[in-house]
Amino acid sequence: MLFAIELVLSLIALVVALWLRPWRMLRGALLTPTLAALVVLPGLWLLPQTLPQGLQIQLSGACLLVLMLGWPLAVLVLAGVALSVGLLGQADLAAVVSQWLWVGLMPATVAMVIGAVLRRWLPANLFIYTLGRAFMGTAVAVFFSGFMMELLHRLAGAPAMEQALVGRWLMAWGDAFLTGMFATIFVAFVPQWLATWSDARYLDSR
Repeated sequence: MLFAIELVLSLIALVVALWLRPWRMLRGALLTPTLAALVVLPGLWLLPQTLPQGLQIQLSGACLLVLMLGWPLAVLVLAGVALSVGLLGQADLAAVVSQWLWVGLMPATVAMVIGAVLRRWLPANLFIYTLGRAFMGTAVAVFFSGFMMELLHRLAGAPAMEQALVGRWLMAWGDAFLTGMFATIFVAFVPQWLATWSDARYLDSR
């Protein structure tokens, strides 16, 4: 039952992303970060399988992907990452789908919503983008996704995980630090790699 719910939610996100035809964005500067993400992210997602039992360190990268590529294209890339994890790793299909949803799709979707809220209600400012959206927004998105995962799994009868939410809170800040750092670097040196960034909006606004 749990596997079916996670699979359906993942496929809904994928169908919506395909309907928006995001591959059209690959004609420009976003091809490079897209290919880089397909190489780097599978290694991050495979990391928990290489660690000793009980030591689970999981980085997402999904929020940075949304900043770089936008939500629709990020969803397609995350599907490719999940496929790579399934082919290269040792996890079964249910575990891969669960990771795809809760480590990838859910943080990406929440990050998109947070970005839309910040654009609507806060001024166009460099620090709103880097500190608000990239750093704090990532922490909220990753922790909320982890919280929802724990809640759904426990409602489905999974055994409680001691200190699970504390661990997810700490890991969320790891993702937030990396996303904020890379977003700031990209703004400074390669803003064309950020589909959600606009010089006209964030630098030239009055």
